[in-house]
Amino acid sequence: MDMEVTMIADYACEIGECPVWHPLDQTLYWVDIPRGHLFRYHPASGTHGRIYEAGRAIGGLCAAADGSLLLFLDKGAVWRWRDGAVTVVQAENSLDAETRFNDAIADPLGRVFTGTMGGEARRGRLYRFNLNARWTIIREGIGISNGMGFSPDRTRFYHTDSVTRTIDVYDYDEISGEALNRRPFITLPDGGGMPDGMAVDAEGCIWSAVWNGSCVICFDPDGRERLRVPIPVRKTSSAAFGGLNRDELYVTTAGVNNRADEGDHAGALFRVTGLNVRGQTPNLARIEA
Repeated sequence: MDMEVTMIADYACEIGECPVWHPLDQTLYWVDIPRGHLFRYHPASGTHGRIYEAGRAIGGLCAAADGSLLLFLDKGAVWRWRDGAVTVVQAENSLDAETRFNDAIADPLGRVFTGTMGGEARRGRLYRFNLNARWTIIREGIGISNGMGFSPDRTRFYHTDSVTRTIDVYDYDEISGEALNRRPFITLPDGGGMPDGMAVDAEGCIWSAVWNGSCVICFDPDGRERLRVPIPVRKTSSAAFGGLNRDELYVTTAGVNNRADEGDHAGALFRVTGLNVRGQTPNLARIEA
């Protein structure tokens, strides 16, 4: 293995998050959550930039089959972004008026799983956003709903609760979208950082970004640690496979307000090459709204 970690873009994100590879335009998108900034990186041309400002927090991002992006915001709102124009898919709702969405992923049929942040008023939730733009509650009582992924054979769904430092696994039914029989799969030790965003590769290994851990940890399909990828920033926040062959791992980071402790490029986007693995073909959202 000839692994190399490269800083790609440094926009001094407060919380850089939600890296998403859009296969239709071969482009990586990511956000700065609290500032509501949307960024784009096009590897073929080497260009990148900030392309949209929502004026409010964007906590989740999902690529859609029509070429657009779904933005999951605060107060239960969902917007569709396409070429700088935004339309409302889901208006604000009272269920999540005091919190925001946190991370999102499309399932193989185009539904979207997304969660919320826990707070004083209510613990976080895990939702499934169905094709008809209606919601199903999968789980309640979550500290901070975070990284998600599907096994390559589409029989497992993984979900992270950062507060408990645990990645759970569910039995997943692709046709119905049901995720059942939740049980703990991976738990990081106390003091070792918190699991945050994740990616699942084509071999079924889980790549979990570790908040306050300065790394991305690869776990094999049985939950055993296989590899640690060091990132020169304390708060690694999420990871996504991309590139023409899906063999590049993109990693977002946070902590720009305290670079002296968090790292010189806290809040930057990094790319890891030479891992000799590939990501899965990305699922695309197909919400009918």
